Amino acid sequence: MTKRALPVNGVTGSGRAFKVLAQDNNGTAKMIKSKDAKPSRALRGRAGRMQGGRGSGRASTGAVRLWGHHAVEAALLNPERKHRKLWATREGIAALDGELPANFPLEYAQAADLARLVARDAPHQGLVLECDGLEDVYLGDVLEGDPARPIVVLDQVTDPHNVGAILRSAAAFGAVALVTQDRHAPPESGVVAKSASGALEIVPWVRVVNLARALEEIAEAGYWRIGLDGTAELTMAEALPAGPVALVLGSEGEGLRHNIAQHCDALARLPMSGAIESLNVSNAAAIALYAAATRPSMED
Repeated sequence: MTKRALPVNGVTGSGRAFKVLAQDNNGTAKMIKSKDAKPSRALRGRAGRMQGGRGSGRASTGAVRLWGHHAVEAALLNPERKHRKLWATREGIAALDGELPANFPLEYAQAADLARLVARDAPHQGLVLECDGLEDVYLGDVLEGDPARPIVVLDQVTDPHNVGAILRSAAAFGAVALVTQDRHAPPESGVVAKSASGALEIVPWVRVVNLARALEEIAEAGYWRIGLDGTAELTMAEALPAGPVALVLGSEGEGLRHNIAQHCDALARLPMSGAIESLNVSNAAAIALYAAATRPSMED
């Protein structure tokens, strides 16, 4: 079967989109066909000297560098992305779900060469994409979304692997957005994108200056704010409301800061056996999101 064109942005020419990334009512990613889709010409590229030092993982000024099959494919499928250049092996290109426009800035390379473009030992899977960062998302816009879908709020979770994993769980369980404090969260990066396995392109990531003020705005929009705390009296099941909910998680070790806990309507714990003291914050987020997704619906 002949591949169709990927809906890439940031390039000129006549490449038309065959597939675009969308969300259904539950926030699940899905592909839909474009009405004016046309086949593109064959891929073109040239082998050449690779730019960027080994293990740097750094992109050009104002850009981010993504790697790995799911992260790169999701970015190419995201019509909001502006792409600058793709370095790839022929096997990596063949594995993409779609075809690039003929004029897309593509450079074929060996896997060993791609390793010089990403963080040391990063699993690039034959694909490295340099693109502009995503546009800012504003909390007010998010709060106008589906109130049946939870919001995830992170208080100083700085590990990019954890943030990426939480984005992945947020996409899986239909969260409407991720909210972090701008100064105490990792930047958009290849590590976050790889850990998110494509979810960075799906879940809106809101960065705010003042997290406490953001929680006040979330409450004014009708959300019940639940902070996860291993010492809380209530379990997650007991604290979950039937209506809109925001799940607030703190950093590993420190947990929720006192001021952020004070801005929650309830504190809740996961019903753990006691065999271990705590869970990784990304695991805790996944469990809390599952609990929110499986609670009785707002109409029940």
